Amino acid sequence: MWGRNQKETLARLKAWNDAVHQTRGRIDKIFGTRKRGYGLRRMRWHGLAKAVMQIHVTAIACNLRRTLNILAVAA
Repeated sequence: MWGRNQKETLARLKAWNDAVHQTRGRIDKIFGTRKRGYGLRRMRWHGLAKAVMQIHVTAIACNLRRTLNILAVAA
Protein backbone atom coordinates (compact mmCIF):
# COMPACT_ATOMS: atom_id res chain seq x y z
CA MET A 1 0.00 0.00 0.00
CA TRP A 2 1.17 3.50 -0.79
CA GLY A 3 -0.75 5.19 2.01
CA ARG A 4 -1.69 4.55 5.57
CA ASN A 5 -5.16 3.33 4.63
CA GLN A 6 -7.17 2.31 1.59
CA LYS A 7 -8.73 5.75 1.04
CA GLU A 8 -5.33 7.48 0.96
CA THR A 9 -3.92 4.77 -1.30
CA LEU A 10 -6.80 5.09 -3.80
CA ALA A 11 -6.43 8.89 -3.82
CA ARG A 12 -2.71 8.64 -4.62
CA LEU A 13 -3.36 6.02 -7.31
CA LYS A 14 -6.01 8.21 -8.95
CA ALA A 15 -3.67 11.21 -8.92
CA TRP A 16 -0.93 9.14 -10.55
CA ASN A 17 -3.31 7.70 -13.18
CA ASP A 18 -4.64 11.16 -14.05
CA ALA A 19 -1.09 12.34 -14.67
CA VAL A 20 -0.22 9.60 -17.17
CA HIS A 21 -3.67 9.05 -18.73
CA GLN A 22 -3.18 11.09 -21.91
CA THR A 23 0.32 9.83 -22.64
CA ARG A 24 -0.65 6.22 -22.08
CA GLY A 25 -3.67 6.57 -24.37
CA ARG A 26 -1.63 7.99 -27.25
CA ILE A 27 1.05 5.32 -26.98
CA ASP A 28 -1.43 2.44 -26.66
CA LYS A 29 -3.28 3.70 -29.75
CA ILE A 30 -0.07 3.59 -31.79
CA PHE A 31 0.81 0.06 -30.63
CA GLY A 32 -2.75 -1.13 -31.20
CA THR A 33 -2.78 0.25 -34.75
CA ARG A 34 0.50 -1.42 -35.56
CA LYS A 35 -0.68 -4.74 -34.14
CA ARG A 36 -4.05 -4.67 -35.89
CA GLY A 37 -3.26 -2.97 -39.17
CA TYR A 38 0.35 -3.86 -39.80
CA GLY A 39 0.58 -7.45 -38.57
CA LEU A 40 2.76 -7.02 -35.51
CA ARG A 41 0.88 -9.63 -33.49
CA ARG A 42 3.58 -12.08 -34.53
CA MET A 43 7.10 -11.72 -35.81
CA ARG A 44 7.61 -12.95 -39.35
CA TRP A 45 11.27 -13.89 -38.89
CA HIS A 46 13.29 -15.53 -36.11
CA GLY A 47 16.09 -13.68 -34.37
CA LEU A 48 16.34 -10.38 -32.58
CA ALA A 49 17.98 -8.48 -35.45
CA LYS A 50 15.30 -9.53 -37.94
CA ALA A 51 12.51 -8.76 -35.47
CA VAL A 52 13.94 -5.28 -34.89
CA MET A 53 14.12 -4.77 -38.65
CA GLN A 54 10.45 -5.76 -39.01
CA ILE A 55 9.45 -3.27 -36.31
CA HIS A 56 11.48 -0.50 -37.96
CA VAL A 57 10.00 -1.15 -41.40
CA THR A 58 6.52 -1.21 -39.88
CA ALA A 59 7.16 2.11 -38.14
CA ILE A 60 8.34 3.62 -41.44
CA ALA A 61 5.22 2.38 -43.23
CA CYS A 62 2.98 3.73 -40.49
CA ASN A 63 4.68 7.13 -40.56
CA LEU A 64 4.47 7.32 -44.35
CA ARG A 65 0.74 6.65 -44.23
CA ARG A 66 0.31 9.30 -41.50
CA THR A 67 2.29 11.79 -43.60
CA LEU A 68 0.13 11.15 -46.66
CA ASN A 69 -3.02 11.60 -44.61
CA ILE A 70 -1.74 14.87 -43.12
CA LEU A 71 -0.75 16.19 -46.55
CA ALA A 72 -4.12 15.21 -48.02
CA VAL A 73 -5.94 17.15 -45.31
CA ALA A 74 -3.69 20.20 -45.73
CA ALA A 75 -4.14 20.31 -49.50
